[in-house]
Amino acid sequence: MLILYSLALLLVLVVGSPWWLVRMAASGKYREGLGERLGRIPARIRRSRAGERVIWIHAVSVGEVLAASRLIEELTQRLSALPTPWRVTISTTTRTGQRLARDRFGADRVFYFPLDFAWAIRSWLRALRPRILVLVETEFWPRMLTECRLAGIPVAVVNARISDRSWPRYRRLAWFWRRLLGRLAVVLAQSELDAERLRALGASNVRAAGNFKYDVRIASPVPVTEALRRSIEPGVPVLVCGSTLPDEEEILLSALPSGIVTILAPRHSERFAEVAQILRNRGARWVRRSEWMQAPEPIEPGTVFLLDSIGELASVYSLATAAFVGGSLVRAGGHNPLEPAQFGVPIAMGTSCENFRGIVDELRKRNAIQIVSAGQLGEVLARMLSGSAESRAQGARAREVFAGEAGATERAVRALLEILELQP
Repeated sequence: MLILYSLALLLVLVVGSPWWLVRMAASGKYREGLGERLGRIPARIRRSRAGERVIWIHAVSVGEVLAASRLIEELTQRLSALPTPWRVTISTTTRTGQRLARDRFGADRVFYFPLDFAWAIRSWLRALRPRILVLVETEFWPRMLTECRLAGIPVAVVNARISDRSWPRYRRLAWFWRRLLGRLAVVLAQSELDAERLRALGASNVRAAGNFKYDVRIASPVPVTEALRRSIEPGVPVLVCGSTLPDEEEILLSALPSGIVTILAPRHSERFAEVAQILRNRGARWVRRSEWMQAPEPIEPGTVFLLDSIGELASVYSLATAAFVGGSLVRAGGHNPLEPAQFGVPIAMGTSCENFRGIVDELRKRNAIQIVSAGQLGEVLARMLSGSAESRAQGARAREVFAGEAGATERAVRALLEILELQP
């Protein structure tokens, strides 16, 4: 079956190569990291200290990098106290995840995850000789799992989840996954439902350990947050619309109450120009973060601030009077409502929130989130932005949920150190 899988993957790449070549010619996005994906080890990664031991952590994109950041920092700190040198390396799949990881952890230990072919994977395994591979969330690549098993490298999965959308696909192929997942060293699931689904796929050593995203803390504001805080008049309501997807911006802009500042943060960097054009077409009063930061000026009520950056949204939520979490007015499953929750901000989401069902359900139990349709959006946002005692109480309950669910990162650190036979 693994041979058939590899042949099918190769066929897909060959058939799709004309499209990829055109995309690579038109955009650096698809050229960047191609050599690393094919197994070429860059010099910055080859550098190592004598006797160095490596932990390889794979975080697909921005969300996974943010979720795993505290895990990486905790492991790095604890391993630095040991007499034998250790290095925690991080791979990503997307360019935005790569940039954020390099900014946070340094380019000398961040690289692109290889394509799931034996030659590419073996090249990285020979270069890094990792003591363990740690997969963040559910990034199962059959050839990678097989090559790690053949090389005697334990594989751990942390913050694991199987979303409602992907569960039917996994379940149909349970017979295939059972042979691959049965040898995992440990699987730490976000919830008991995720743990049950992973066990049904044949995963071994599974237990519910909580969600890393409850442990994400913003240690200090990013520069744009402080600049905005100085530039928005005290008392002016601020609505932060985070991780928006196509069609959502139009709905949100049509529902905005008057007299507020709106911070609009599209989910994907390639859409920044598209959203800027939407704002121009609507004749909105707006400014663009990348231009405004060069010479910050006061931001008047009624202005839309386009946050055309990656990795700053979590900090910017601290400015919000209320927050809307995107990917939820369209059928995309929604994004993470915990980022505004940690600041005690009242939160609204659309009805498509299955990607974070466990978190949303917990917030709903505590009456700490508003789930709204597009038709209800304007009324709900106006009420949340009013600064009423009710909206403030909703935000306070969201912060309590966030604080009460913490601890998943520490449980993961202890489990990984145990596998490595190091003192937790």
